[in-house]
Formats: sequence, C-alpha cells, structure tokens
Amino acid sequence: MHSYQAWCHGNITRSKTEDLLSKAAIDGSFLIRDSESIQGAFALCVLFQNQVYTYRILPNEDKKLSVQASEGVPIRFFSVLKELVEAYHNPNMGLITHLQYGVQREEEVEEEPEFNNPPPQLPPRNYTASDVKDGDAKSSEQSSKCLSDTFLMSLQQMDMSMIPEEQQALILDYFRTSICLDAEQVQNGNPSLPGLKKLTVALCKNLNSEISRILPALEVCHRALDQQLSPGIGQLPKQFPADSGHSVTWRLEQLTKLLYSIEDKGINAVFHSVGYDGRHRKSLIPPVIFEVKQESLGIPTKMFMKVDVEGGKLHIKKAKDGPEDKYFVHNKIRQLVKSLKMHTKLVIVVETEKEKILRKEFGFENTKKREGFCQLLQQMKNKHSEKPEPDMINVFVGTWNMGNASPPHNMNSWFQCKGQGKTQDDTADHIPHDFYVIGTQEDPLGEREWADMVKGILRDITNISFKQVAIQTLWNIRIMVLAKPEHTNRISHVFSDSVKTGIANTLGNKGAVGVSFMFNGTSFGFVNSHLTSGSEKKLRRNQNYLNILRFLNLGDKKLNPFDITHQFTHLFWLGDLNYRVDLPNTEADYVLSKIKQQQYQELLCRDQLNMEINEDRVFLHFAEEEITFPPTYRFERYTRDKYAYTKAKTTGTKYNLPSWCDRVLRKSYPLVHVVCQAYGCTNDIMTSDHSPVFASFEVGVASQFVSKGDPDSTPQGGIQIMNCMATLLTKSKTKFFIEYHSSCLEKTVRTCEGDNTEHLDGSIKVWFGNQVELTPIILDAEYLLDQHILICVKSTDSDESYGEGCVALRAAQFCYTEFQVALTHHGEKSGILTGGIQLHTSEGKTTEKLYDFVKVERDDSKGKSGDRIPASHMAHDISNPSYMEVSYRSGKVIDKGWSYTMPPKGLPIGAQVGVDSKKSPTGKPLKPPGVEASEMFDNPLYGSLGTSQSQSKDHDTLQKNHLLQPDPVLGPNPPDGEVERPPVPTPRCRSFTCSESKPPLPAAVAHHKKPVVPSRSQGCVVNSRPPLPKKTPIPNDYRDNSELPIKQRPPTRAVQMQKDAPPNVPKTGHSVK
Repeated sequence: MHSYQAWCHGNITRSKTEDLLSKAAIDGSFLIRDSESIQGAFALCVLFQNQVYTYRILPNEDKKLSVQASEGVPIRFFSVLKELVEAYHNPNMGLITHLQYGVQREEEVEEEPEFNNPPPQLPPRNYTASDVKDGDAKSSEQSSKCLSDTFLMSLQQMDMSMIPEEQQALILDYFRTSICLDAEQVQNGNPSLPGLKKLTVALCKNLNSEISRILPALEVCHRALDQQLSPGIGQLPKQFPADSGHSVTWRLEQLTKLLYSIEDKGINAVFHSVGYDGRHRKSLIPPVIFEVKQESLGIPTKMFMKVDVEGGKLHIKKAKDGPEDKYFVHNKIRQLVKSLKMHTKLVIVVETEKEKILRKEFGFENTKKREGFCQLLQQMKNKHSEKPEPDMINVFVGTWNMGNASPPHNMNSWFQCKGQGKTQDDTADHIPHDFYVIGTQEDPLGEREWADMVKGILRDITNISFKQVAIQTLWNIRIMVLAKPEHTNRISHVFSDSVKTGIANTLGNKGAVGVSFMFNGTSFGFVNSHLTSGSEKKLRRNQNYLNILRFLNLGDKKLNPFDITHQFTHLFWLGDLNYRVDLPNTEADYVLSKIKQQQYQELLCRDQLNMEINEDRVFLHFAEEEITFPPTYRFERYTRDKYAYTKAKTTGTKYNLPSWCDRVLRKSYPLVHVVCQAYGCTNDIMTSDHSPVFASFEVGVASQFVSKGDPDSTPQGGIQIMNCMATLLTKSKTKFFIEYHSSCLEKTVRTCEGDNTEHLDGSIKVWFGNQVELTPIILDAEYLLDQHILICVKSTDSDESYGEGCVALRAAQFCYTEFQVALTHHGEKSGILTGGIQLHTSEGKTTEKLYDFVKVERDDSKGKSGDRIPASHMAHDISNPSYMEVSYRSGKVIDKGWSYTMPPKGLPIGAQVGVDSKKSPTGKPLKPPGVEASEMFDNPLYGSLGTSQSQSKDHDTLQKNHLLQPDPVLGPNPPDGEVERPPVPTPRCRSFTCSESKPPLPAAVAHHKKPVVPSRSQGCVVNSRPPLPKKTPIPNDYRDNSELPIKQRPPTRAVQMQKDAPPNVPKTGHSVK
C-alpha cells in the first residue's frame, strides 16, 4: 500500500536513514521507514539543523495512522501514509519543522540470475498490448494456443516408444486441448487444473489399485512390529480405497510414511531382541597406545602409554606388549600440563597409591599425537565422571557446496576432520562429537535421504545412532543438527528459520537457513548461508550478510531488540560465503604457484572476507581459526589436483580464481570456554567443484543450576552497575536509556534517561550516573559467574535500539570492576559503553570443570619428572590461551567486542596479585614487580599467533581502562605513602588457574599446603620448605634466600604472598560475598 511512494523506504536501517538525510543536507528533508521496535508501525525521520528527529507513526485498531508528535497538539488520524505526509507539509503540526523535501530511495543494481542449470527458454508469446485491448477472449485464445504449441514441440523431441499407446494418446490429448481449458479455468479464478488431475488419475489407474492391494499387507507387518498399534494407522486400508477421492500423490505420501514407520519399528525390534537400546547406544573407543620418551638421569628412555577409555585406565609400560600391571585410574589423574616451549612435551600430574602428587614428564612423537592423547584422556574423564551433567561438549561444524551432484558413499574423512589444514590425529578417529552440524549448498538430495545417509556414516564411524535435533531447507540450502542420544533431554527451545537473499530478496537460490536451541543452560545458534557469487559482487555479499542478521528469526523472542549475534552464548556461521581472492585475472598463474608452494598467507592478505572484516564491514567481532589449507573452490570435478578457474559463458570467459569460499566463523559471549581443535578441508571427496570444510570445537557449557545452599535461608546480594557512559555514533536528536536483559534476572531492568553531550565529531555522549540494582533469580556464586548481562541502549522517542553489547559477570568475580563494551546494531559498529560492575553473591564451593583438566604451562622449569609436589602447587603459572580469546589476524589487533579490556600482551592470565595500585581491566591485580611477565606464545600446532585469523581491533584504546576511584562504601583510599593492595581473590576453577576445589588431601601431604611467609627482601619468592634451624644458619642456602638462579627457585605463589600481607594494609573493593 505504501511501497510505491518515493519517500517510503521500507525496512532500511536507522544508520542508513541518517546517511541519506545527511546527504540531503536541507532542513525539512524527510523519509519514512519501517519501525524497528513495533511491527506494522513506521518511523518518520526529519532533518533539522543537521540532526535527525524521529517520530513514530502508529496504527490503531481500525488501522488508522497517527503521529506521536509534541504534547498539546491534537492527534489526527489518516487512512494512508500519503494523506499523512500531505497534512504534515503544513507548519505547526507538532514536528520540529514541517515536511518539505522527500528523500528518494537509492536505486539498487539489479542482480543477474545465478542458476547453474537454467530451465529451457519458452518461445515468446506473440501477443501485444493492442491485442489485449481487443478483449479477453482473443488474448486468452492466443496465449493458450501458444502454450499448447510449446509443449507439443517438447513432446516431439522425446522418446515415447516405451509408453503404451493408450497413455501416449492421453498425454497428447491433454497438451492439445485440455491444457488450454485449464488455462481458461485459471483466468476465471479456478486454479485446480481439472484437466491435469484427470490425466494423472487416468495414468495412475493401475497404481491406485496396486496401492489398495499393497496397503493391507503392509498393515499386517506394521501390526506385528507395533506392540501398541496406533488406531489411526490401523484403519488405513478402510480409509483409502481406490475411489476415495484422495489424490495419487497424497496416497503415495501415506504409503511412504507407512514404509518408513515399518522400517523404524523393525530396527527397534531387532535392537531390543539383542539387548541393545538404540536411543542410548554407547560409543566403543578402542584402547590406543602412544610411544613416548621419558628422561631418566638425563637419558631419554622409550616408554609406551596405553589409554583405555572404556576401562578408565592409563597404562605406562616399557614395552609395547609388556605387562600392564602399572596403571593409573581415571580419578587419580589430576591434570595434564602442556609445555609451550616444547610442543611435544606433556606433564601428567597423578596421585599415587600413597596419596602423593607426582609430575611425570613425557615427550611425544609430534604435536598431533600430544593433542590426540589429551583428547582421549578428557574423553576418559568425562565418561567416568560422577557429575550428572556435562560442562564441556565437542561440536563438529561442516559446510559443503555439493555442486548439485550426488555425494559419494564414503565421506568419513569429512566427519573425522581428515585432509588438509589443522586436522586431528588418527588416535582421535573414534572419539565422537556431541553435536554434528552439517550445512550444505546446492544440495540435490531430499531431506530424508540426506539425513539417513549422514546418520549411517556416523553410525559406522562412532557406533552411535545419532538423533536429529532439527533440519531446515531453503531451496538447495540446508542445515541439519544431529546429537548424541544421551543429550535428548538436555535440548530444548529448538527454532529454525530461513531468509532469502536471491534476486530482489525473493528467490531462495541464495540466502540462509538457521537453527538454534538451548543445551541445559547454554544457548547455541548455527547459520548456514550461501551468498551472492562473483568476484566483483563483494558489496552485494556484505548486504546479504546484513539482511540475514536482521531477518533471521531464531532464539528467545524476549530478546527481540538484539540480533542473532547477541542472542546466543555461542554462534557459529558457516557456508559458501563466496568471498574471493581479490587479484586481477592476469595473476592466475601467480595464485596457482603460491598454492603449489603452500604459501597461503600472501593470498589470504587479498582475501575479500579478511579485508572486509578488517574494515569492520561484516562479521563484526567474529573469530576464525587460522587457515592452513588450500582454496576450496573452484576444482575440476573428480580431481583435487587442478583448479578450473575459467568458465565459458555467452558474454565471454569468466574467471574464478581459486578462493576460500567455504568458511566457518564463530562468535561467543566474553569469558566462556571455546577452543578450535580442527579447521581444514578434505582432499578425497571430489564430486563437486568445492571441497568440504570441517571444524571441530571444544565448548564449555553451563548446567541447569541447582543451588547447594539452604533452601530455607534468605540469600542477600545482587548485581550493581554504575557510572555508565555511552558514546553513540548517531545524528539523532533524542534522549536515551539502558535496558538490561538476562536469563539470570527476575525481569528486564530499565534505567532513567541519560544526560546528552554533543561533540564536534558528530557523536553523542550520554551519562547514566545512577546506580542500577539488578536482582538475580539465584544468588549462588557458581551460577552467576557463568551468566552474562545483555545491554541495549534505546531512544525514548521511538523505543528503538541504538547499540547492543554484553558484559560477563565473571569479570567482576573478585571486586568492583570497570568494563568497556563495543556497541553494535544490525551488524554495524554504533558506539562504546563504559561503566563499572559489582557482584555480591552468597558464598559457595565451586566445582572443577572438565576443560580445567588440560592446562598450558608458561614456564618449563616448574619441576622435574617424578618430583613430589603439594596439590596446591600444581601448574600454577598456567593459562588457557583460547579461554580469553586473545588472538590476532595478519598481525593486526582487532576489537572483539568483549565486555572487558583484554589483558596487555605481557600480562599473564593466571592468579596474579601485586603491590601496584593499577589493576587489570577484569578487576584482577597485576603481577608484582620483579616477577617476569610472560610473553604471548605461538600456536603449538601451526605457526605464530601473529598470523592467526582470530581478531581483536581497538585493543590499544581498550587498554586505557582503569578502575574508578573507590567509593567510600566500597572501601577507603590508602594513606599517603602507603601502597594500595587489592583484595585477596577467591580461587576459581577455570582456565585461569589450577582448580583448588578438589577433595581434601590426607594428613600425609597436609603440611605442604601452607608455605613459609617470605620477607620483603626475598623478592616475593615463596618457599615451600621450612627454614633450617637457627643453630646452623647457611648464608647461601636456597631455602632461606633468593640468590639462587630463577631456574632452581620454587614457583612463585603470588596469592599466598597476598594472603599473608600485614593486616594494617588497607584494601580497595570487595571480594565475592
């Protein structure tokens, strides 16, 4: 009704609206767009003195339109937008200025069709506009005759010798006469095509009778297999006689459903007869033997370690076929510690029969073997865990453009992450993922056929019958999610949707499909997209991405102010994104030579997706693992040795330089655990001109929380957010407020209006000075530290969002903490929000997470193999690099949009306490002077982090964050000359430090738990042995001073030093209460 008006712009974004009005640069310029906050409403946007004023146009119950203008102005109602605009051309109507100049739409470049196999062109219909004016009868007659002639010509080119003469006559008769009658019926408003129905009934006469004859026999089989027969199916033969009036297609569909039902029941019956429940089938991982080296007196000795996942044992023996009498049970293996300096070295921390803690150091054949060993040990710990719910799962994500060709029967390499790039070791072949997410494009198969094929392959590989969570298809674009049967009751709130981005956003040959669900307390989103092809259509691809962000409808409906990049704890975006290597066609030989030499980085610097991400145009704050595999497009089919980079077309030769079209990206909430274990492509699946791409992720999840506190007690505490200031990139003249959303809150909380300050650069700073109290539904610390607060800055005039972000409550684990959030809206950067957060919770004991089992040790001099160490000293200088998501792309640090300022490059992530008043942005104190800061380290699997694909821009800006001056309520300032000391952090079982929530150790090792407090002259080195008696002092004894070289000193325990600090030193902030 309104789309034909030049000033009516439909669903363009607010930022695009401001750009168009700014270009007009004349007071009184206006346009109307769809409202982003209320469906069916509009937003009237007016330019005055270089600022944009927005007024809502709301429909009433009678669909009459009115403008929310200034108070005191009578409300007028209009039937259509055109009447409304004409009325508001008059002055004094309550607007900032009357409407004068309508801003017209920008013309979009029409996109050419991209069908690989276009349908045959029909002959032109030879009738003109003058013929139409002569009357409907003449036009109808000519068009019908032309239609009949077209199909008769097609029939003449077909071989009909195998068809009985009776049926040939029926077909010819329909296309000569009956199709013309059907066309007339359609023009008269009857779309049922009676002639075509009569033809199909006649052709399927024998099929109808055959169905009626077959159904009773199938029903007998169904009754025999079904113990509780469904009454509906039992009546099938009586309900569907040959003359029942149902169409043949409907009867065939019912027949097909019955056949599938019989097949499923037969499988279940056979499984039950052999004592196997297919819904809970366990994976059988065979024992794996690793050849390792262990140093003894400086001499390396060959050893063998046998990992028995099913038996829960780790055997260590000197010969491959030697006795297996020496082993460690799963609950005695306390920790695996990876070395950074030596990528093949691993320390295994175990508890002996005498309840002593030992560090056993081993060297593996290569890094892949070490990774495979760690994965098997994690699988063993998870399999034999006594915890009712998992806290870590493995997710497989795969994407493949199938090229409209049937896939091969053997696709094992894809699902086992085998091929080129970052791949898994053979020892991990039998470790199943918890979820398999498979995205396909140009998929020629039906949903059922494809699902059955994938399930069969996974059953052969893993010995598990995976269950289908969801499947969504848009034309030939499909996404399917499969899960282990044991997770069925943990999955809820499953949603799926699709968005078309083909020609004029109406065709589904390009677009996206998505699936979302909750896994216990963690939300997941998956998007499979096929974007516009063509090297020159980069901007069109960018627009495809933004449209998908806006219109893909997934997740919690209460979070409608947020797009899908903010709605999920973990969002994975996969598919044929079609971004190309941006080089001239004349450089084809250069591209091929670099691929042959495996020098991918020089080509990746010209990758369009990388360049667009670096410019913040698409996939803002997404991360991608480093690409170490060759381009996946465009190969000659049935070979992976030759790229077919030229394609003959009617307009000339088209070049498709080898490119990384097929990608997997991810975005997660801040301070959650996610590690990419594999990212590559296969080299043995060759039916398409694309190679399948795989990725494997280790993901931390939160369980459905059950408080361990006293149910009768009334917990005290909450979340305080204060001192918030937003810097918004907008020219809108309005007031703003903040909304806080979270599943951990009792309700959505809204602040008062903020105070605006306009700046010369066009931005607006809004100060929200009032402290906001958020009341969580559960005040247990373990629950809240896994939660996140979603923040939305909204305008008061239109209730539309001007920026969204996320804050992790874990950032405020220990004390009041400042945060800085990068605000985005509809995939575009819209500003920055700074503020402070304080967390008050009830005290509770935390549990160790499975992903804390594997650590990364920064210093290799912590102890020698076989040393007995106290449990409190296990791998203290350890951090999980992926936990903080600190990584780089092409040497350029890019903002990831986290809700905290990332630690500086030299700042270790472990438990850190210092004497400087400066603290890290997460509220954790910096390391004390004299203790060497750890350097950023290389990726042990491939190359340095300097070339990593993950991103974090605006890093230097974020690092300027410091804590605000302490509030008098939170604690006094230290006296002059006195060093400010931060509060003692409570140990947390996370990737930052070693877990300290293990069962208490026996008395035999209890005396190791509290080291002697050093003096200040000892350089903050904490000794773990008591001093010698005073009778015989030894001036240079390593146990009584710090003169020994650092390699022989015991590890520094900064936390212990802080705990034993003098009581008269004042502290700032509060620890968790």
